[in-house]
Amino acid sequence: MDGDFPCVAVVGLGKNTAGVCGAENWDSSKENVRHAVSAGCRLLQDLEVSHVEVDSCGDAQSAAEGAVLGLFHYDQLKSKKKPKVTTQLHGSNDTVKWEKGVTYAEGQNLARLLMEAPANHITPTAFANTIEEKLAPHGDRVSVVKRFAWMEEQQMGAFLSVTRGSDEPPVFLELHYNGLPGGNQPPLLLVGKGVTFDSGGISLKPSASMDAMRADMGGAATVCASIVTAAALKLPVNIIGLTPLCENMPSGKATKPGDVVTAKNGKTIQVDNTDAEGRLILADALCYGHVFNPRAIVNVATLTGAMDVALGSAATGVFTNSDWLWEKLQKASVVTGDRVWRMPLFEHYTRQVTDSQLADLNNIGKYSRSGGACTAAAFLKEFVTSTHWAHLDIAGVMSNKDEVPYLRKGMSGRPTRTLVEFAAQLGHNS
Repeated sequence: MDGDFPCVAVVGLGKNTAGVCGAENWDSSKENVRHAVSAGCRLLQDLEVSHVEVDSCGDAQSAAEGAVLGLFHYDQLKSKKKPKVTTQLHGSNDTVKWEKGVTYAEGQNLARLLMEAPANHITPTAFANTIEEKLAPHGDRVSVVKRFAWMEEQQMGAFLSVTRGSDEPPVFLELHYNGLPGGNQPPLLLVGKGVTFDSGGISLKPSASMDAMRADMGGAATVCASIVTAAALKLPVNIIGLTPLCENMPSGKATKPGDVVTAKNGKTIQVDNTDAEGRLILADALCYGHVFNPRAIVNVATLTGAMDVALGSAATGVFTNSDWLWEKLQKASVVTGDRVWRMPLFEHYTRQVTDSQLADLNNIGKYSRSGGACTAAAFLKEFVTSTHWAHLDIAGVMSNKDEVPYLRKGMSGRPTRTLVEFAAQLGHNS
């Protein structure tokens, strides 16, 4: 054995005939590399090895993703921390692909960091400041706008109705990444739900596992992390990110079940369940986003428990009015292994949210729990006029127990890499 390596982890990569698997909707060889490399790196971390050289395993990008994702562990607030491990590619070949994989994985880890942090550490203001700091090195291509009282001028009554119960001021964070400066390419618009803590409001959630609702800003976290990653990669695409940030809390000022609010587009909404708040803040953000004449709109949200019931953690549910957009997202997800699955946007569901006693719309479906993820998507569709729009419900993939072997237990940061890959493919096909 080479004396330079006193400790070596040997991993298996599965069948050498593995590749894109139609049944699994991913590239099995890439997933095998991610899984194997993460397992080897973690084993060496447990042995307190501080620096690991990683073989490319025939796919340097996937190897880097496995290493960086597998070693991530949120222990920022603990006195005793896991040993820090640095990684590098063994040998000089495929360095560009390795660095690309590191950047993709660090993007997902940024989303994990934001989602895992307690809600008293990541308030709306703290979230916006963190993203501003992360984008500072890319100032020549990125502009960051933090809006506070502006939401009232914009008549965002739906968004503001959610913020009323909390003492934390809401923030509307707007990011512009100009990967094609001076060009006429319309931007890709990404919109992320940013509820930094969701108690349910007056429609209070059960106390069991309510702490997990610190990650109810997962949509905002993945959207912002993907823009940070796009800037780091210098992707040739223009992206605008919109994230309405707030808490959903009960108080004497909070919105009450049965209240009627008016969204930015003038539609009135009967709020029968204050815990169906994500669709309210997204409604106004989606309305506002159309002013940029985007080539496509993708919104991301931990929107419904019903999505978790439907798909579990296997895939992000996608509701879209565009076959073109679906194909792009699905193609990107095959590469990243962070899968998507298309869900229905039938008029059947629209009728269930437009049948409201007091207003134009109801924020929950007529039949309550039945098809809850689908009625939520139908509600959002009422605030979209773009012909290329997709709603990604990430409630089922918000956290990881042991389903994705190269992610430790905790908040997952999914589907950041799929959003980055989608943006990259969009840029290269421009």
